[in-house]
Amino acid sequence: MIENKVVIITGSNTGIGKETARDLAGRKAKVYMACRDMKKCEAAREEIVLETGNKYVYCRKCDLASMESIRKFVKQFKKEEKRLDILINNAGVMRPPYSKTRDGFELQLGVNHMGHFLLTNLLLDNLKQSSPSRIINISSIAHMRGKINKEDLNSETKYDEADAYAQSKLANVLFTIELAKRLEGTGVTVNAVHPGIVDTEINRHMSFYNSWVSTIFIKPFVWPFIKNPKQGTHTVIYASCKPELEKVSGKYFSNCEESEVSDLAKDQSLQKWLWAVSERWTRLNETKN
Repeated sequence: MIENKVVIITGSNTGIGKETARDLAGRKAKVYMACRDMKKCEAAREEIVLETGNKYVYCRKCDLASMESIRKFVKQFKKEEKRLDILINNAGVMRPPYSKTRDGFELQLGVNHMGHFLLTNLLLDNLKQSSPSRIINISSIAHMRGKINKEDLNSETKYDEADAYAQSKLANVLFTIELAKRLEGTGVTVNAVHPGIVDTEINRHMSFYNSWVSTIFIKPFVWPFIKNPKQGTHTVIYASCKPELEKVSGKYFSNCEESEVSDLAKDQSLQKWLWAVSERWTRLNETKN
């Protein structure tokens, strides 16, 4: 049962995040929409409240591209809630032109991985207090082609938007597996999810979606395989709510089934290396208190 459980969903003013918030609000969960754009978040919140009749849906400012914003969000949340039953790390960017977060991270690495790494670790106390509780990291099948560039993790020397995206999605899976080990025995589980190829705003930087050639010649053939945002929530909801997954952790799900991850994702030394770098770059140990 999800009723009265406290849920945080990042990037929930649009796309999969919004539809996940709508679904869980409909199940009478207490939903915190953690978003960068407060105007869009409030519009989405009002829509969800009116549709579901659930007044316990809240907008809270959380910009995953800013470590300061993440820390402020966590501080405010801890004042409001002791519990946290489900954390859904959904927010993401995909293949933007090269840019950096406020803390100097390449945008995709910063938002898709570093921001969620910090957010999750700062909320672990709440999750442990509420066990059995769950963390869901939205990854992608793109992690299969991802590599962690140890020599140029931040894409300072060379930037390829597709490679940087795949790297960030591989980072999601590496983080999931390493965190699962660290959470053994706590009652907190963490799993990664591939929601499918979904037509959402995350695709706005992709030339495929923006060119007239693809609109006329390509989209009609691939459209049957592309999910709408509501369909994209199915595996997210499955991982968040299914009772039989209460003790399942460190796994990767696609189409509501456990799936294989890439060989690199299974590399234990790489999992530990990425954790150590992420801990240092986000200054995690300086900001826990």
